[in-house]
Amino acid sequence: MAAVHGAPDGRSTRWDDHRAARRVELVHAARRAVHKVGPEVSMDEIATHAGTSKSIVYRYFVDKPGLQQAVGEAVVAQMREALTSAARTASTPRDALRSMVAVYLEMIEHSPNVYYFVTRTAPGLPFLDSVIEIVALPFAQEMDADPVDAAAWGAGAVGFIRGTGEWWMSARDAPDALSRDEVTDRVTAWLWGGPVGVLARGRRAP
Repeated sequence: MAAVHGAPDGRSTRWDDHRAARRVELVHAARRAVHKVGPEVSMDEIATHAGTSKSIVYRYFVDKPGLQQAVGEAVVAQMREALTSAARTASTPRDALRSMVAVYLEMIEHSPNVYYFVTRTAPGLPFLDSVIEIVALPFAQEMDADPVDAAAWGAGAVGFIRGTGEWWMSARDAPDALSRDEVTDRVTAWLWGGPVGVLARGRRAP
């Protein structure tokens, strides 16, 4: 039966809900495939892990970059949830900064393959922009920084954490490799004593 006076058709709504649910399932399957196979996983391998055909995957994602972006959005949502939880228990701005660093490093360590899948190609750019927005900018704004300073600090902080995290991942097998907690403590101290210190001093200046 057709929709009446602009009201949504029941069948159309059910189909939209089905497509949304199926899309989420495919994103989860893609994450599992990437985690197991690696960031260069093919669409055929992703389809196999999803128990479907590649043509079905392409019905929901126009191309591989589209799927990468969807996986990146899922990772960002997970990070947002973790940061929200951590923010509730952070008693000081420094604790909040440490939580920010820890969440990012935990994401890398949990699945390097998924991390590289969403950051190594063009879809990685909106992923990193989202990370800056949800991780760094609120912290800089909490320091009452000028909006331009906050944006610059956010981009710089995430870039610094990203670079240090990727260095750490590449050196984890070394005899003197640092633990995740040790890297977290160092990065927190460096950021707190450097750019954050400048922002804080600027805020206190007459």
